[in-house]
Amino acid sequence: MKLQVEQKLASKKINPTAMRILVLELLLQQNSAISLSDIEKGLETADRITIYRTLKTFEQNGLIHSIEDGTGTPKYALCVEDCSTHEHYDMHVHFYCNSCEETFCLPDHKIPDISLPTGFSPAEMNLIVKGICENCAQ
Repeated sequence: MKLQVEQKLASKKINPTAMRILVLELLLQQNSAISLSDIEKGLETADRITIYRTLKTFEQNGLIHSIEDGTGTPKYALCVEDCSTHEHYDMHVHFYCNSCEETFCLPDHKIPDISLPTGFSPAEMNLIVKGICENCAQ
């Protein structure tokens, strides 16, 4: 797995340091988006600043995207392959479960194109659906 992780980092032109490898391995194991605190708990020996810088590097290089799910704490998830430096094409719906408080990417459900009035320039777009996930509904 370490070789695959290093190749994934190299494909995004990210130098594969030990911390970057650890953070990416942790992200690859997730079924939902996770917060900086969750990553910090998963990597007991790492400090918060280094993890934060790693996440920012990943986001700037199109490896991950951040999600504002209304909790006040950004969550992070892997991007689709065609995201690149400074351009995220990962415009999909996210689902926040009110029960387990996890945030899920729904990549098959794209955010529709929105025609803005002349003079308006979008910086980011986010669509969150809130409810109960399939695991909590059982």
